[in-house]
Amino acid sequence: MLQIYNTLNRSKQIFTPLIPGQVKMYVCGMTVYDFCHIGHARVMIVFDMVARWLRASGYAVVYVRNITDIDDKIIQRAIENGEPIATLTQRFIDAMHVDSDALGLMRPDQEPRATAYIEQMQGMIGRLMEREIAYQAEDGDVNYAVRLFPGYGRLSGKSLDDLHAGERVAVGSGKRDPLDFVLWKSAKEDEPSDTRWNSPWGEGRPGWHIECSAMSCELLGQHFDIHGGGADLQFPHHENEIAQTEGALYGQERSDSDAPWVNYWMHNGHIRVNQEKMSKSLGNFFLIRDVLKLYDPEVIRFFMLRAHYRSPINYSDAQLDESRSGLVRLYTALAQANAITAPANQSPVLTEPWAERFNAAMDDDFNTPEAIAVLFDLATELNRKHAAGEQGSVNAHADLMRRLAGVLGFLGRDPSAFLQGGNPDELGASAIEECIVARAQAKQSKAFAKADQIRADLLKQGVVLEDKPGGITEWRRA
Repeated sequence: MLQIYNTLNRSKQIFTPLIPGQVKMYVCGMTVYDFCHIGHARVMIVFDMVARWLRASGYAVVYVRNITDIDDKIIQRAIENGEPIATLTQRFIDAMHVDSDALGLMRPDQEPRATAYIEQMQGMIGRLMEREIAYQAEDGDVNYAVRLFPGYGRLSGKSLDDLHAGERVAVGSGKRDPLDFVLWKSAKEDEPSDTRWNSPWGEGRPGWHIECSAMSCELLGQHFDIHGGGADLQFPHHENEIAQTEGALYGQERSDSDAPWVNYWMHNGHIRVNQEKMSKSLGNFFLIRDVLKLYDPEVIRFFMLRAHYRSPINYSDAQLDESRSGLVRLYTALAQANAITAPANQSPVLTEPWAERFNAAMDDDFNTPEAIAVLFDLATELNRKHAAGEQGSVNAHADLMRRLAGVLGFLGRDPSAFLQGGNPDELGASAIEECIVARAQAKQSKAFAKADQIRADLLKQGVVLEDKPGGITEWRRA
């Protein structure tokens, strides 16, 4: 029985979908003014994993991940580049898809763009105005009156008094309270024409928070199952989403007996670099496309999922190298089996003890580290069966390994394709094959010292040779 850690209640809860057999999930996506970095990769990989497991568990999943294609950073970048907003955002949307496809991610069922839902955003703002929980300020902006919404701070655990004491947001010329946030930004005279829309409150554009509320309600309904995103979005973005959406539904009279907008809130942990949160402001971020030049996409996915999704993880070459070594161990075990063609994403066989352990781990708040531990135990058992000459058992264990790992997006390739894959700066396959031929000739000429030296030189360059019966030599990356 699946349990999910619900950030709203700070505890694991048995997952009960609103509609039996169906799951509606919304995840906050990217703001497309630059290439995606490795922090974006974690969000994409984590919720790709969640969607895969839900589907493998028999649920019909509707997975929505939005695209923010209008905001201050986008406008600034477009002005700097001297190009239209739509041209800028489309270029980086295309780049995002290239990166996500390279990582082997399934596309969300829907990827709504904010600019296509302006009417729905205005409709929600209008309802908030009618319920007198929003107001238009003297500067033309429409703001949300935070103190008028009962229960603000439930998701983040922050009280209004604590927030007010910190006064994280300066009071603008029109805000009644420093905690109030903008729903509709009044257009400025020097802003391009493609950054503004007509509205009942004058020309302008939506605030960031209202985008996700309007798009999720339009595509998934006024109540849905799971809302996800990075831990950094918990406050203020997700807190404000709850306030404005439930404010539109219930107004200032919202009570604990009212149905929540979202039943389960999920947040993945930060990625850290040298124990600091990765961010563009600190200049310690790494683009997905740059990391892919150095590491196999499956290694990146493995690196992300070998830690629990709620835990922060530290990014380093050493961590990625360790992840590659883990995958090498699994693929090396698989290489001992005859050709297996297990269907990707097929549900594990529940009667198998290994699968039962794997399923129990995944049902425990998507515990991928424990699920991956099952794969390593299976690999150990497979190696033992191979040493005992039990090829039938070897094939059966390899088949199960592929089925289980396929749910996580691993081990779907021919083992040799992974084991012989390398980085651009490593010794190429043709050069390795030439060394193998030279070694075979040296052995034939009884120049065994030369043959041993070739083997040792290759090992220094990260290439392991394995001599097989019949005079065949196979190789893999260390």
